[in-house]
Amino acid sequence: MAKTASTPGGSGKASGAQKEKDAPPPPPEPLRVPVADSHTHLDMQSGTVEEALAKAASVGVTTVVQVGCDLAGSRWAAETAAAHESVWATVALHPNEAPRIVLGDPDGWSRQGAREPGGDAALDAALDRIAALAALPQVRGVGETGLDYFRTGPEGMAAQERSFRRHVAIAKEHGKALVIHDREAHDDVLRVLAEEGAPDTVVFHCYSGDAAMAKICAERGYHMSFAGNITFKNAQPLRDALAVAPLDLVLVETDAPFLTPVPYRGRPNAPYLIPLTLRAMAEVKGVPEDTLATAVAANTARVFGY
Repeated sequence: MAKTASTPGGSGKASGAQKEKDAPPPPPEPLRVPVADSHTHLDMQSGTVEEALAKAASVGVTTVVQVGCDLAGSRWAAETAAAHESVWATVALHPNEAPRIVLGDPDGWSRQGAREPGGDAALDAALDRIAALAALPQVRGVGETGLDYFRTGPEGMAAQERSFRRHVAIAKEHGKALVIHDREAHDDVLRVLAEEGAPDTVVFHCYSGDAAMAKICAERGYHMSFAGNITFKNAQPLRDALAVAPLDLVLVETDAPFLTPVPYRGRPNAPYLIPLTLRAMAEVKGVPEDTLATAVAANTARVFGY
C-alpha cells in the first residue's frame, strides 16, 4: 500500500489511522474444540492460502469451506480444495453475477471487467459449467446462490431467479448442500425453495432473517450460518434469531474478508477470527463455548459430508 504523505505541519494521524484499519487484527485465544469456517473467500484475502490455513489452525479453526461466486472463482475453489486437505469447496454463480451475464456489466465492477449482454443462453452455458464443477468430489456444496435485492434492481430479478432455480436442481442432481445468499429477499427465497423442492441440505449463509424466519427455517430443516455481524451493535434481530435456532442447525462462518467481528469491525477478516464470533454466539445461546464448538463442528461436517 502506498504511504500517505502528510501535509506540511500535519500530524500524520490520518495515515496512522489508515494503517491500523488495514492491519490484520491480532489472533484471538485458541478454541479448545476445533471448528470449521463454513464460508470464506480465500481468493479475496491477502497472503497465501497456506498462511491463512496455518493461522486458522493455530487458533482451532482446522477446516475451511472456500466458496465460489463466479466461474473463475468456482474453478479456483475446486482447485484449492483439491490441493489442501483442510479445504472443501462450493461452486456457483452469485445472485449478482447472473444479471451481469444476462444483461451485461458495462461498468466492469465485477472481477471479470466490462462485459456485453449474453442473454439467457450465456447464463445457461455458465450454469452448465457450474454443474460440471459440482460433480467433483472435493466440491461439497452448490453456492453461494439465491436472491439479492440490495444490489440488483428489478431489471435483474428474472435472471437471479432463473439462476437460483437451476442451482437448486444442480444441488439435488449431485447430492450436494445448497448454500444460499439471501439479501433483502427472504420471502422470495423461501418461495423458490418451496416451489422447486429444496435439496436435502440447505444452508442460509450469513443468516440475515429475524427470529420468525429462523423458526420457519428450523421447521423445514434448513441450517443457519452466523457471521461476525452478529456482534454488531445494531444486530439484535440476528441475535434473536440465533437464540431460537436449534443447536443442531447452527453453523459459524467468517464470510471473510467481510463482516469482521467487533472489536475489529472494518479491518480485514479471515478464518482465524472465527473464535470471536463463536464466543459471541455461545453467549447469545447461553451455552458453554465448548458445547457450541462441538455442535457447530459436527453440523458443518454433516452438512458438507467430510
